[in-house]
Amino acid sequence: MYNITIIAGARPNFMKIAPIIHEIENAKNRGNAIDYRLVHTGQHYDKNMSGDFFEQLQIPEPHVNLECSGGSQAVQTANILIAFEKELLANPTDLVLVVGDVTSTMACALVAQKLHTEVAHVEGGIRSNDWTMPEEINRLVTDSISNYFFTTSDTANDYLKKSGVKDEQIFFVGNTMIDTLLKQMPNFKKPVVWNELSLKTKEYIVMTLHRPANVDEENQLKSMIDEIMKHSGNIPIVFPVHPRTAKILERLDISHNRLHTISPLSYLEFNFLVKNAKAVITDSGGITEEASIMNVPCMTLRDNTERPETITLGTNELVGTNPSNIAPYLNKLFSGNWKQSKDIPLWDGHTAERIIKHLLNLN
Repeated sequence: MYNITIIAGARPNFMKIAPIIHEIENAKNRGNAIDYRLVHTGQHYDKNMSGDFFEQLQIPEPHVNLECSGGSQAVQTANILIAFEKELLANPTDLVLVVGDVTSTMACALVAQKLHTEVAHVEGGIRSNDWTMPEEINRLVTDSISNYFFTTSDTANDYLKKSGVKDEQIFFVGNTMIDTLLKQMPNFKKPVVWNELSLKTKEYIVMTLHRPANVDEENQLKSMIDEIMKHSGNIPIVFPVHPRTAKILERLDISHNRLHTISPLSYLEFNFLVKNAKAVITDSGGITEEASIMNVPCMTLRDNTERPETITLGTNELVGTNPSNIAPYLNKLFSGNWKQSKDIPLWDGHTAERIIKHLLNLN
């Protein structure tokens, strides 16, 4: 029996591992000797991660939750190292599979290698080249100690090869996040806010901001929002906002008639909003991927991206963090000149199938 321990530490990780779990189940049903254990490190506490959440993704609840939420990055890393070492010693495995770039990804890869267990990194090789982002450090460390890499793009393959990874360790498979998106699209749910705000298809903008560089710098946040409101015509801006950011907004006394701050939404509700929006303004990498596949114009308020294919082939534009950059992009949007999405290689809904096929060959 080939046993795989799958690590998830934050809500987006579950979108990435759901199709992998489905494919392991399919492989088992076909008679393959493969099984998995799902470990949730509990890195991000999220009240929306109830039984309904796992039901929506059609995956079972994790076998264990290590409950390592809270604390500084160092404290969290240390807690995950200690808790996952106990978990792995109690439940040895043939392979630890980590996804994305959160603290859990790096910490669990470290534990696995110290216990002489192979590591596979889903989304290996992506880089922003911005070392101020904790995610970039997590990527660099995880990739430096992984045995196998499941990649989303040729750019990621090139980064890995330049860093000395051998061709036979790299498997270009596509993007499991898109597997989940394409599978769940028919299930998207209209959120309550749709009727409350009388929203109409393609007549509102969705905004998400969570990076400390944007939300913790109070004047920066105020300037950005003021610029967006000034150049977005008469349409509503819907802003699902983290409680921490909500407190900053209150303190700054930011209020515009068209700016609607709402509580965070479930995956199916949020993507319903994105799919029907005129555009998305964000600083999230994952949302740029989803918007590109749904052909929704996307503006990224960052100076770099680890997902360049969303710009070269998708609907994403890198606006930067200078508020004065925002107006030309909004003018372009309202003039109807936004680029259309093209096919992104292997972002086709079959990534997890390719991953499990490779894993069975490795065994």
